[in-house]
Amino acid sequence: MSGQQLNSVKEIPVHQDTDVLVVGAGPTGLTLAVELARRGVRAVVVERADRLFPGSRGKGLQPRTLEVLDDLGLHEEIRAAGAPYPVGMVWQDGKRQGEYVMFDAAEPDEGSPYATPWMVPQWRTQEILHARLCELDGTVAFGRDLVGLAQDADGVTATFACGGTVRARYAVAADGGRSTVRRSLGIGMTGETVDPGAMLVADVRITGLDRDNWHFFPPTPDGGYLSICPLAGTEDFQVVAQFPEGEADLSLEGIRTTVAARSHLAPADVTEVRWASDFRPRAAMADRFRSGRVFLAGDAAHVHSPAGGQGLNTSVQDAYNLGWKLAAVLRDGAPESLLDTYEEERLPVAAGMLGLSTRVHRGETRRGKATTQLDLGYRDASLAVETRTDPPGDALRAGDRAPDGRRDGVHLFGEFRGTHWTLLTVGPEAAGADPGLGESPAVRTVRIPSYGAYGDGVFLIRPDGYVGWAGDTAAGAAAYASRFGL
Repeated sequence: MSGQQLNSVKEIPVHQDTDVLVVGAGPTGLTLAVELARRGVRAVVVERADRLFPGSRGKGLQPRTLEVLDDLGLHEEIRAAGAPYPVGMVWQDGKRQGEYVMFDAAEPDEGSPYATPWMVPQWRTQEILHARLCELDGTVAFGRDLVGLAQDADGVTATFACGGTVRARYAVAADGGRSTVRRSLGIGMTGETVDPGAMLVADVRITGLDRDNWHFFPPTPDGGYLSICPLAGTEDFQVVAQFPEGEADLSLEGIRTTVAARSHLAPADVTEVRWASDFRPRAAMADRFRSGRVFLAGDAAHVHSPAGGQGLNTSVQDAYNLGWKLAAVLRDGAPESLLDTYEEERLPVAAGMLGLSTRVHRGETRRGKATTQLDLGYRDASLAVETRTDPPGDALRAGDRAPDGRRDGVHLFGEFRGTHWTLLTVGPEAAGADPGLGESPAVRTVRIPSYGAYGDGVFLIRPDGYVGWAGDTAAGAAAYASRFGL
């Protein structure tokens, strides 16, 4: 396991002015920083620790998140770093009892090239994001413990335990479930305990266990279960254990004792502990996602049970939603009110994903289509403008995720990829319509023949891959686009 250290990035001035201060260098903060950097927005990421997070914790990347990372130029790196989830194997008394299917079967189709989760240890996802940020000349300041945050009409000033300040026009709290920023803003966190028992999660080296399966050991008389999952792209296994009573022992001897008591493995089969942590599963959400010039994203805004693999994925998509909006305001002249739509769009999504994670944790629903996050959208939000008079009931609508597809040599995701909007004309009747958007470099014009995933019409696709505006013709598209400084 490796980690990007402080000396791996260029030094950051003690006192610095920037456009956006990102507090936290986890998946949320790094995704946001990459999104801003590729749009030419100045940003500084500060991280309390002296390196990137070293554990595998959020190891599942859902299909929608894979689409986001593809758009950020990280498809090859993410695919090379991971693998599909292994088939589950249930053990009892040292004997294999049979396979356990973790996910409902799903196959990719033309509109959704990614159908199932991809396993990448969280530390590796962060390394990939950090490397991409460095390629874009972005910076991370490790060892910066935030101790003060003040805002005024023009910006935010952050102070740190090591001295120095950062002055920014906006700040984003991506500093986790115990967010210092959230507490300093006085924003409450409302939620519930999903499971009162302590949980252990650890990255370990184990001998005597194959890497072809995710191994499940039923609860012992004390009620605690154990799972051991091989981590793709590494020699490690992730151990997860529940302790209905008492605390989890994170030491090598403690983990050896737990594994030996709940499986057929001997204590000595656990040869090394690479990282370990304990927690109590809970579901909680911040009462609001914005306070003035400061935004909450990721675990700072919502904390999930790990079941169903929704936490990291929802967090990355928070950053993806907020990034283009900050850039539109800071660089393109969009009205500041655009930033209000971040909470409007993401808070309901986070609430829905919290409920889903809790139901999966309690065994009330399976990991299926809903956990892929491909059906999430913003139909009811103010940025979704549907002008077609009579679209079919099952038609793609403004606010929906824009599907992939290939027509007449045009690859839609290839056309969407980047920082621009896309004016997509589908079908012969709308093909001759004048979009009225001039020669704006911020809008790419694409025309394809009829395609059932869209239906004939004109669609203005947002930079984050959702349909912003839809019409029978392009009439009205230019007026909509003007709201974003296009």
